[in-house]
Amino acid sequence: MQMISVKINNPDGKNLIFGQAHFIKTVEDIHEALVSAVPGIKFGLAFCEASGPRLIRTSGTDEAMIKLAVQNAKAVGCGHTFFIFLENAFPINVLNAIKMVPEVVRIFAATANPLEIIVTRTKQGGGVLGVVDGGAPTEVEKESDVHYRKELLRKFGYKL
Repeated sequence: MQMISVKINNPDGKNLIFGQAHFIKTVEDIHEALVSAVPGIKFGLAFCEASGPRLIRTSGTDEAMIKLAVQNAKAVGCGHTFFIFLENAFPINVLNAIKMVPEVVRIFAATANPLEIIVTRTKQGGGVLGVVDGGAPTEVEKESDVHYRKELLRKFGYKL
């Protein structure tokens, strides 16, 4: 068994969702969930099959993001995992819809931070052990940080 860290390529800091599902139908169902949750959404989806021809299945509304999802799916190389890269939506806008897709087993990360996927390789294939999302905390927030956080949420329209 070999353990590696795969650094995710996300040069523009796009929001992404990385998860695990269990069936070829995942591609169509996630696509439908995304376009139903946010009309006009721009996204790229890549899903790695774990049996049969073991293809990377794709869908989306933006070719550049589909290519980015495929590139990262190839690099991670673990069956039944998927990448979604988002353009004009945040993960918070679509996560519940994705979680409700019957084939979705888990969400490992929803982030725009630098991301590393911890993978183990065996003779059978690859498996995801976990993720490293962004950096480690540096300190506890101060009153000015609390004020900034609250203002940011209001700017995005999440709080009144």
